[in-house]
Amino acid sequence: MSSDPATTPPLDQLGRPVRDLRVSLTDRCNLRCTYCMPAEVFDKDHVFLRKEQLLRLTELDRIIGAFVRCGVRKLRLTGGEPLLRRGAVKFLRGLGRFAELEDVAMTTNGLLLAEFAEELAEAGLHRVTVSLDALDPEVFGAMNGRGHHPSRVLEGIAAAQAAGLGVKVNMVVQRGVNDSQILPMARHFKDLGVTLRFIEFMDVGNTNHWEPHMVVPGRKILAMLAREFDFEPVAADYPGEVASRYRHRDNGSEFGVITSISAPFCRQCSRARLSADGRLFTCLFASEGFDLVGAMRAGNLDDESLHCLVADLWSQRNDRYSEIRSGSGSAQKVEMSFIGG
Repeated sequence: MSSDPATTPPLDQLGRPVRDLRVSLTDRCNLRCTYCMPAEVFDKDHVFLRKEQLLRLTELDRIIGAFVRCGVRKLRLTGGEPLLRRGAVKFLRGLGRFAELEDVAMTTNGLLLAEFAEELAEAGLHRVTVSLDALDPEVFGAMNGRGHHPSRVLEGIAAAQAAGLGVKVNMVVQRGVNDSQILPMARHFKDLGVTLRFIEFMDVGNTNHWEPHMVVPGRKILAMLAREFDFEPVAADYPGEVASRYRHRDNGSEFGVITSISAPFCRQCSRARLSADGRLFTCLFASEGFDLVGAMRAGNLDDESLHCLVADLWSQRNDRYSEIRSGSGSAQKVEMSFIGG
């Protein structure tokens, strides 16, 4: 299904376009969430990328340009924790030159959000997605691996709202860990008018001790919510939207459920991911990525050649991991913290 990249946006082997690019600005994080960067693995001896190994922001700007030409209209900055990357706000300002980008967002753990919210909004960021897995301090402290209180994240959310940023909150639900927080989280963010998304615990990476029995399926989350709330389904905003959306009938606020385990949505996936060291991953569950920045540096590629390379790589894509997921869980996969989830 490849095509001439100079004239036609590429489609992958299953006919999927590339619409969404997620960029990891750094592999470092100031939390050690148990389902992402467990402290026993990412400890003081863990070797993170050195400064010279990171994708340069000037290189990233060129890569984004190539993806925009291929059809990308949504850009998300992730990490690790993206606000730890020096120069992130300045870089964000420069993205204004890509008039084709309809949505520029950031995923953050929220710890630094109160400090940066106004700058991010002024620099052109449209939205933030904040990771928050519990309101109970004990549960949240255990899950984030650093004992942080949720109040600091909630302050960041309030600051983002005050700055005019759109806000969504992601909650990764694990049976026996934080499923008791589903209703408290739903009540809190319903009243705030903030979209909360419940995410099934996924088998991303190799270090988070994922087991099928730890997954709370989306249908059970909905059943739990239905005992207290009156809500209705909402149509997707765009093809390939990963969250099934719902609206509270009494106040119109929304929530979503992301069911990568119980109801995979691979067939409509239009996401590409770029790691902090410049490797291109065409699936969240991939084991290897293409060294895009290495190819750029070795071949001294001009913008046209880079665009053709990106288009060709996408046209070869045939990923659909969640549809063919192995029960053994033995396949080595890239860590979520490395490509930003």
